[in-house]
Amino acid sequence: MTKIKIGIGQFSSVHLNLQKSLERLEWIIHEASGKNIQLLVLGETWLSGYPVWLDHCPDVARWDHEPTKEAFLRMHQSSITVPGKELEWICTLTEKHKLNLVIGINERIAAGAGQGTLYNSVLTISEEGFLLNHHRKLMPTYTEKMLYGLGNNSAGLKSADTTVGKISASICWEHWMPLTRQALHDSGEQIHVALWPNVHEMHQVASRHYAFEGRCFVIAAGQMLKAKDFPPELELPENLKSNPDKWVLRGGSCVIGPRGNYIVEPVFDKEELILCEIDLAEVIKERMTLDTSGHYQRKDIFHFQIKNTD
Repeated sequence: MTKIKIGIGQFSSVHLNLQKSLERLEWIIHEASGKNIQLLVLGETWLSGYPVWLDHCPDVARWDHEPTKEAFLRMHQSSITVPGKELEWICTLTEKHKLNLVIGINERIAAGAGQGTLYNSVLTISEEGFLLNHHRKLMPTYTEKMLYGLGNNSAGLKSADTTVGKISASICWEHWMPLTRQALHDSGEQIHVALWPNVHEMHQVASRHYAFEGRCFVIAAGQMLKAKDFPPELELPENLKSNPDKWVLRGGSCVIGPRGNYIVEPVFDKEELILCEIDLAEVIKERMTLDTSGHYQRKDIFHFQIKNTD
């Protein structure tokens, strides 16, 4: 089997509300299953929401700012643990509906050291209901450092073997970390999932470059969030106060082929289940001219090693 039907769930979660987001996730998986989707993707920290308010609300970076701490508390309470009961429930859904799932999450530590730290993580779950890969974003981007810790292991820098091929995943600005890209290229990825908050122009550039360099399909998934759904503790800037229904996270999800070409053009300002069929045979055909983990890599000159930090 080389032809795969994939879907991007470009729907908003219920921001910082874990239970309602899980209910929406169940609906999305049910819809995807009804359309015979074999691989479903949801964007960066979809469960339970990306903190884009860090980049818009005034005073969020002030020291000892109580509204920001309240928002962080709600974010912590709406995150999940790995392993944990919510993850087990999600795994039963993928098994029930026979689809593979890649989903961004806010992750917290269940017990012991680090219970006050969150991680920006991505999970790859098989259609048999098994967690195949768990990757924590290695370096939170700019303002994200206020909320997230640095990904503390290298175990997620791999591709997962699934019924629809070898799937890798990276989060946001990890796509500008050359050695992270090389690690995943070397793992034999056929489908790469690129999780973003918005897949705006430069994120499109990074996603298309990744597809061309890795000679793989890239599923670039963006988030959706309206201004009115920001944490109520935080003050909105004037431009959003007057337009609470404005999409601040606008999606931009798309599918890119191994030549860097769009198979599905970016979709903005619209919630929908984006569908696409891809043919994995294209991956091998394009690696005839460029294979950055094979004949286009000079191992006699360069040495690349991933440290085991599990």
